[in-house]
Amino acid sequence: MPERGSLHGVIAHAALCDLAEHASIMAYVEDAAARLGGIDILVNNATGKASSDTEQDWAASLSVDVLATVRASSAAQRYLEQGTNAAIVNISSRTAFGPAPTTPAYGAAKAAIMHFTRSQAAALAGKGIRVNCVAPGSLEFPGGWWDKCRVQNPALYDRTQASFPFGRFGTPGDIANVVLFLASPLSGWITGQTLLADGGQTLQ
Repeated sequence: MPERGSLHGVIAHAALCDLAEHASIMAYVEDAAARLGGIDILVNNATGKASSDTEQDWAASLSVDVLATVRASSAAQRYLEQGTNAAIVNISSRTAFGPAPTTPAYGAAKAAIMHFTRSQAAALAGKGIRVNCVAPGSLEFPGGWWDKCRVQNPALYDRTQASFPFGRFGTPGDIANVVLFLASPLSGWITGQTLLADGGQTLQ
């Protein structure tokens, strides 16, 4: 949800958007820009939730994870060019850093987002727009995959939790803080980078 405002108040806008449909994304961005008076920050954080190697999962990953990122960025670009400290933050996954034999479509899509981030950063730097990426590790939150796994597959849950040097799963707040940093002036000299936010999970 795009937001625009000051410390004294934030104007928020929410609307339904089918991220698998180009026209829906274009309409959403245009409406958001009109209601908010512009767009300074775009966070692309959507997934088709591919969990297998079926053609359906590949289609979902390409249309939602990859093309929605491309389309939303394109639709918002002219507003970002007029924005203040304009920034795009794309969300990938630690899965993109290695083989994903059980979720190849998801892994490939997230790897594509990392590559696209660098291409975007190079193309948009001259327009004053920074582009970075966050690759979260395994996150636990109510109703989420790992929350369900804790009950349905405790052995996998315990094994994964043990892979964290800090002894816990990440939270959505952990990732939100990283996104906030990359979207803020504090990272004004950073672009084209992917920040792996996994609590040291890949160190094991």
